[in-house]
Amino acid sequence: MLTDSESALARAVLIHGPIARSALTSRLGLSPASLTRLAKPFLDKGLLVELDDSADGSVGRPVRPLDVAPGIGTFAGVKITGEHIHAVITGVRAEPLAQASAPLESHEPARVAAQVATLLGGMTSRTLAGVGVALGGAVRGGTVVYAPFLGWEDVAFGPILEAAVGAPVSLENDLIALAEAERWFGLGRGIAGFVVITIGAGVGYALVVGGEVVRSPDAGLGLGGHIPLRDGGPVCSAGHHGCSEAMLSSGSIAAQVSSALQRPVDYDEALQLAAQGVPAAAAIVDASAAALGRFAVVAANLTLQPAVVLAGEGIGLFRLAEGVVRAAIAAERDPRAQAVELYVDDTGFIAWARGAAAVAIQAAVDRIRLD
Repeated sequence: MLTDSESALARAVLIHGPIARSALTSRLGLSPASLTRLAKPFLDKGLLVELDDSADGSVGRPVRPLDVAPGIGTFAGVKITGEHIHAVITGVRAEPLAQASAPLESHEPARVAAQVATLLGGMTSRTLAGVGVALGGAVRGGTVVYAPFLGWEDVAFGPILEAAVGAPVSLENDLIALAEAERWFGLGRGIAGFVVITIGAGVGYALVVGGEVVRSPDAGLGLGGHIPLRDGGPVCSAGHHGCSEAMLSSGSIAAQVSSALQRPVDYDEALQLAAQGVPAAAAIVDASAAALGRFAVVAANLTLQPAVVLAGEGIGLFRLAEGVVRAAIAAERDPRAQAVELYVDDTGFIAWARGAAAVAIQAAVDRIRLD
């Protein structure tokens, strides 16, 4: 196992590399001699490499940036919903190399594991250094404490999947995993604190403060799903009027447009109709977009984190009505406060799968041995 200093070095190079030694000493609070001593075992084992000399704009000798060794590992990230498996094969920085999705054939844990193994086997012939799994619900170690979309309670899915894929498996709540991916490799990289808001089948919320994802036993309860956003708005499944689930979930938006037009409409068609200027659809989408802006302001105000990452498979709402979202933010944010900065991850389900891969990569760093 790595010491705290070794782990900090490995993570800093992985997240920020290629990175000059001078930048590393500043980031880690080390002297140049201490950094050289700390980096040597990583270089000797081929985990880190020194790149060719390059000038960094300062006077003196050219620098030799440190980076992770190319091809150091291949990882898989898997997002499991109640209906589908979404998977991605990535490199060590969660960069997608291949992606695939498949309808979930069963909710029985062993069959889910077998289907995941088959899907990943069809995506790559490489040996996997780790597999991350993200799902809606609560996770503790290798056990899914509960996953309502799958009907699971106290299911030791980690060991079951490890036996099926032949690689270390890391389980995580999907929102925590997504926040980790945005913090390490995504839109939140280099931002000390930010909020993650996801919209899609449900509404999710995660938080990064001081460079760390806030973890809580309450993650997975969907506590961001019932924040009141509009007086007298539509009703959610729990009977709340105008809460975030009622205003922002894809199912609710589709149901509202279906009701208005007196025919079945799915989420994608609801957005298309709004884009075409169909009055009922446009009004519903604009109301939802205003609610999304209000959610971003509420989150920024309560957490004191002005950066907000928007993600999820329903993010098409923002792309269609970005002006409405931003207008709502401007109208409801105190003008003396820092402006709310929006970062939009529009990769849909792949964002969730990359989140799972990031968790697997983090676990692989923790497993490194230098002796």
